[in-house]
Amino acid sequence: MLTDVQIHFDPQSLILLNGILALMMFGVSLTLKPDDFKQILRSPIAPTIGLLAQFMVLPAATALVTWVFDIDPELALGMILVASCPGGSFSNIMTHIGRGNVAVSVSMTAVSSLAAIVMTPFNFVLYGQLNPVTRPLIQEIAIQPFELFLLVTLVLAIPLLLGMVIGQLFPRFAERSDTPFRFLSLLVFMVFIVIAVSNNVGVFIEHMGSFALLVVAHNALALLIGMISGYLARLNTPDRRAVTLEVGIQNSGLALGILFTFFPQYGGMLIIAAFWGVLHLVTGLSLALIWNARSDAREARYANS
Repeated sequence: MLTDVQIHFDPQSLILLNGILALMMFGVSLTLKPDDFKQILRSPIAPTIGLLAQFMVLPAATALVTWVFDIDPELALGMILVASCPGGSFSNIMTHIGRGNVAVSVSMTAVSSLAAIVMTPFNFVLYGQLNPVTRPLIQEIAIQPFELFLLVTLVLAIPLLLGMVIGQLFPRFAERSDTPFRFLSLLVFMVFIVIAVSNNVGVFIEHMGSFALLVVAHNALALLIGMISGYLARLNTPDRRAVTLEVGIQNSGLALGILFTFFPQYGGMLIIAAFWGVLHLVTGLSLALIWNARSDAREARYANS
């Protein structure tokens, strides 16, 4: 077990992290409209399949894999927490780049962010308890459900609703600010991760052999679950791409916020969430660019035929 791993993180940085998470969600929601939620009612198949894969299949599969392979309890519990988080806020941009269905992506982001108020704490505790590997550890953790619920509400739900209100009142501001907000918050978040990692670079290097391959495999599993779910539901290509990225791009920033707030002593869990925060952006963008290139090549073939 990685019980001796200690991540250096001060209270001021925790406030900054939660502020960044709130800013990211505010920026994402500026162009959200009530109609985006109705999208699921009008065309329910793709968003529903994606949400089921995200909140049911991925956490369950993660718990099963960590049990079967007897993964270190702290690392396993970190993986379960990340899998319990909603989709990442940059999946919409990556879906756009990858020629996916942005409407499906946006509606999933909106609904999953609100559902996470309940589903993230519920799945984390449920699968942490069900997995024999992590059960002893999660029983040691004094989880305060209301405080966890409050944190998720403050950094996800309130900024999302506030962004929607501002976007409705000032549509021109929302339209002009959407992309800059997204990239600014991404830049600030990445700088934050880099600084946090640089302050603990010795810890990361020392234990990289224990967690790097796990995070790569876990991210691949998430993307694969999204893709297979789309194929099984016989979704068209744009819908399948949107679902794949929504399931594969997790809000690891939320996981970090939860960990630093409630469980800062569990360095193994923090390492998993921090590395996820960098890796899923790389894999998601790479996949989106590959899909974009394929679409360009297909269009070129049709134009020349």
